[in-house]
Amino acid sequence: MIKQMAFYFNASACIGCKTCELACKDKNNLPIGVRLRHVFEYGGGNWKKNDGYWIPNQIFTYFVSSSCMHCETPICVEVCPTGAMHKNENGIVSVDKNKCIGCRLCQQACPYGAPQFNDEKGVMAKCDLCMDLIDAGENPACVSACPQRALDFGELSELQAKYGTVSGIDPLPDPSLTHPSVVITPHRYSALSGQGTGKIKVEV
Repeated sequence: MIKQMAFYFNASACIGCKTCELACKDKNNLPIGVRLRHVFEYGGGNWKKNDGYWIPNQIFTYFVSSSCMHCETPICVEVCPTGAMHKNENGIVSVDKNKCIGCRLCQQACPYGAPQFNDEKGVMAKCDLCMDLIDAGENPACVSACPQRALDFGELSELQAKYGTVSGIDPLPDPSLTHPSVVITPHRYSALSGQGTGKIKVEV
């Protein structure tokens, strides 16, 4: 039986330190502007005046660490004209750089923005769940680097049995689009995808 490898993310544990993002860039020797894992802040609420004082009104914020979701029905694979983007026997979606022509159709199609164009090499780059490390019995670089242990990986069915079946929180896309292979422990302020009231905070 074919296994589906997947990531686990705990939004309640993530502090937005971006160590996972940096570990991924270092492991893959990525140039400036290319991020195969992206950590961003999402929040909402406002302030209201009460008896002359401004008080917080349902203000919240949390962090999301996102990368390729190695989807069950990956749109990037569907739109790739050369077959460079493909799904292997472990369910991991990766790109064959020898077939990639850098057309960026996969980048445009992916709702997670996972495939990234590497200008230095003229081809697409994306998370392959650190297949070389997994084959060596190690964890993906992002998982090993996380100081909060907010990331984990393994077979999807095992992660679901351990952590639950949530696969989409705001502001991530609706899971029904691609059926992502990810399990998420929501933050206490998280809403399911499409049901939130916040917005992604602008990075400075």
